Amino acid sequence: MWRANCALCLRLLERGRIRAWVSCQPRFCSNDAPESSTPSPPKANTSLRTKTEKQKRRQQKQTLILATPENVSFVCIYFADTSVPFPLSYSPEYVEASWYQWWEKEGFFTPEYHDRVPHAQNRTFTMCVPPPNVTGSLHLGHALTVAIEDAMVRWKRMQGYRVLWVPGCDHAGIATQVSVVEKRLLRDQRRRRQDLSREEFLQEVWTWKSQKGDEIYQQLRRLGASLDWSRACFTMDQGFSEAVTEAFVRLCDSGLIYRSEALVNWSCALESAISDIEVDSQELSGRTMLSVPGYERKVEFGTMVTFAYPLEGQEVAVATTRPETMLGDVAIAVHPDDPRYQAVQGKHCRHPFGDRLIPIVTDTMVDMQLGTGAVKVTPAHDHVDFELSRRHSLPCLTVISGDGTMAPSCGQWLEGVKRFDAREKVLDALAEKKLLRNKKDHAMSLPKCRYSRRRGHVHDKLPPWVTKRCVCSLSQAVEDGQLEIIPPLHIKTWKKWLSNTSDWCISRQLWWGHRIPAYQVALPGQSANREALWVWGRSEQQARERAAAQCGVDPASLTLTQDPDVLDTWFSSALFPFAMLGWPQKTPDLQQFYPTSVLETGSDILFFWVARMVMLGTELTGQLPFKQVLLHSLVRDRHGRKMSKSLGNVVDPLDVIAGASLEVGGEKVRGGNLDPGELTVAMEAQRRDFPGGIPECGTDALRFALCSHRAQGEDISLSVSQVLSYRRFCNKIWQTVRFTLGVLGDGAHQLDTLAEVGTFIQGFLAKNMDRWVCSRLHSTVLQCERGFEARELSAVTAAIHSFWVHSLCDVYMVRQLAVSRRSQCAARSVLYHCVSVPLALLAPFMPYLSEELWQRLHPLLTRGAGGGSSSLCLQPFPRSSDLVGTCHLSVKETMLQLHAIFMRHLSNITREGVLLY
Repeated sequence: MWRANCALCLRLLERGRIRAWVSCQPRFCSNDAPESSTPSPPKANTSLRTKTEKQKRRQQKQTLILATPENVSFVCIYFADTSVPFPLSYSPEYVEASWYQWWEKEGFFTPEYHDRVPHAQNRTFTMCVPPPNVTGSLHLGHALTVAIEDAMVRWKRMQGYRVLWVPGCDHAGIATQVSVVEKRLLRDQRRRRQDLSREEFLQEVWTWKSQKGDEIYQQLRRLGASLDWSRACFTMDQGFSEAVTEAFVRLCDSGLIYRSEALVNWSCALESAISDIEVDSQELSGRTMLSVPGYERKVEFGTMVTFAYPLEGQEVAVATTRPETMLGDVAIAVHPDDPRYQAVQGKHCRHPFGDRLIPIVTDTMVDMQLGTGAVKVTPAHDHVDFELSRRHSLPCLTVISGDGTMAPSCGQWLEGVKRFDAREKVLDALAEKKLLRNKKDHAMSLPKCRYSRRRGHVHDKLPPWVTKRCVCSLSQAVEDGQLEIIPPLHIKTWKKWLSNTSDWCISRQLWWGHRIPAYQVALPGQSANREALWVWGRSEQQARERAAAQCGVDPASLTLTQDPDVLDTWFSSALFPFAMLGWPQKTPDLQQFYPTSVLETGSDILFFWVARMVMLGTELTGQLPFKQVLLHSLVRDRHGRKMSKSLGNVVDPLDVIAGASLEVGGEKVRGGNLDPGELTVAMEAQRRDFPGGIPECGTDALRFALCSHRAQGEDISLSVSQVLSYRRFCNKIWQTVRFTLGVLGDGAHQLDTLAEVGTFIQGFLAKNMDRWVCSRLHSTVLQCERGFEARELSAVTAAIHSFWVHSLCDVYMVRQLAVSRRSQCAARSVLYHCVSVPLALLAPFMPYLSEELWQRLHPLLTRGAGGGSSSLCLQPFPRSSDLVGTCHLSVKETMLQLHAIFMRHLSNITREGVLLY
């Protein structure tokens, strides 16, 4: 309800923090700007009111709001009121309540506002948010992405660039359908996906998306992301879907998408192919009993079984960890130099459970030292065997069906039997035929489907599976030097992947996603045994016309059936850099902002997303989609563990911003889709990691903490205590500005323009301490420039923190405490200079706090000067070249002066309280 959501606004209205006007509107609350017919906000009354009158007026406002009927909602626009007395201490709730709504209402984040900026340059800077999945709320990993990207975007905007930063969400086919919607249906309605029609199920997914998509966007707003919301893009929007269809058709026309057999990671629980990034691995040191979905008893893994193939009075023994697949063996491979098998090379042996003859082939890929040195070849269920079969023209025999049961080709004794039950039957049958030789422990890596957790089980164990689906061939490498990758340590991985990449199966056996625009064609009187004809098109009508032209028949006589599969989510997300700008139409946005400037994302999806964007972008647009790739590390918890919902260590950034009790954190965990076993683990982790809950830290402190880590190195282990320490840093900044306002209060009328401030600084820098602090400020600005250019944001935050704490507070402010507040104007000018410039440096990292404090300092500069830019986010970013005139002291002179001043005024630090957190 609006009333509950606006509780914070009411508290701030009571404290005089914000001013608001309220307009009644039907349906629901919106933070959009009011129409032209909406009453203008009341102008500030400059006449003095008594305390009683103010309280009465405030009470009338609250009564009006709370007395409004339930069926009437509001359009509420809030304005931060910086004319109220400066609070004694920093409060994130106070500072972050209203600035974003004002920024968004004024359109500061749109590239169209660029023409109104005095220092605008004729240069563009374009980025897109790596679209988060609509599977739930954002976590700290997303917050790191936002903090880094927004810092770069705000920096470029302050430099005068025409900036476009596009928000978006990804439909996340498997994750949304399986991990969220299907689970919710089963839990809330006791229905499975198959109990609904495809259209009914998709309606359920769209309902979920409308809820979670808005929640994600609100989280991005709370994080202060200066995104252009008018261009928000969802990968299942109409325009984006048309771009996906166009891309598929163009790639088919170029022969880069074709229909062929491909070996994929197959999830029997999902009955769909999944990508490598959706596969987890579990290392086993030996025999291990594990729970598997669909099985009442645990299944044995981590063993190597050896059995024999009889051959003319002798035998060839092979070893395998999956004996149930031996029904699909089509050959035995040995190394050509292995002396044990010289006599049997080129011969055939008979399969124990049929009349099939199996050839013995030679291949140098066989490891003579592993197992018996002879390898069973099962192309339909093993990646290595599949490649080997291609070299030796061996057939693929599928013996495990898509649902995880044995196929009819295995014979009646195994048909329909679940694969791990069939494993025991096969071993018993081999023993009965006296072909089973031994079974021993074997260390192995067990692939598991990330999304197939079920109650009481861990994961589905994946069998490789051959399927005839749509395959995309985009393996060309990008020329060296065209694309810059930061940090360079990833270049080697990039080149290795591109040089060894295989064709990509883009079909997924789901309902949620972009339906593949390919159609199976049935001709009049066509034989059922004839190879199916497939065509593609931007519409069914276009596909029908293509098929008719190809077959030379009347289009009306054809029967077309669309492929039920959907495209892999990575296919559509790979189009994001240009589809978000209106491609394939030649829109003004596409012509002006493509290619984009920088792609910033996690290093874990370098191949799955980044490389595919480069491949598809180059193929479809003729240009690289971005000029630079900036990769950050993963965010882990304070114990170094990867954040996972099942571990209960996923931290909602809003909990860090606003604080959350242990009860609130537990409610969020319980409200998710965890199974009872996972829920118990998650709740225990919550109680262990946050025994007293999470304290309120604020957006600025969280962003600064995330950017303070060296994101281009090792994984980031972030603890809430680190964020809390930067909240105390925010309070130090607050107290410094509060002290500055007190010092400048009496002589503020003399700071009329920036030119006059510069004159004061240049004319009165004879004092060593003023010269020294200006020198330190110049050095800080220089370090910030270099850090931003090198994309080393940790160097920027370190420089700002060092100047503010050590140079400004610990040294220069001590000197200011020692002199009278009625001292000469030059001292006040230097003080203003050394506080206002660092606030501008802070703006990309702490947008709320810097805006709040700048709005209080800004009137001191613009009084009598005709005003200026209304927001700090549009002010010019400080340049070291503008500060070259500041004087420098020698190291020896600096140290002598600092020592004398610090010792003389040490006692003032505690007494004044300016320097304390």
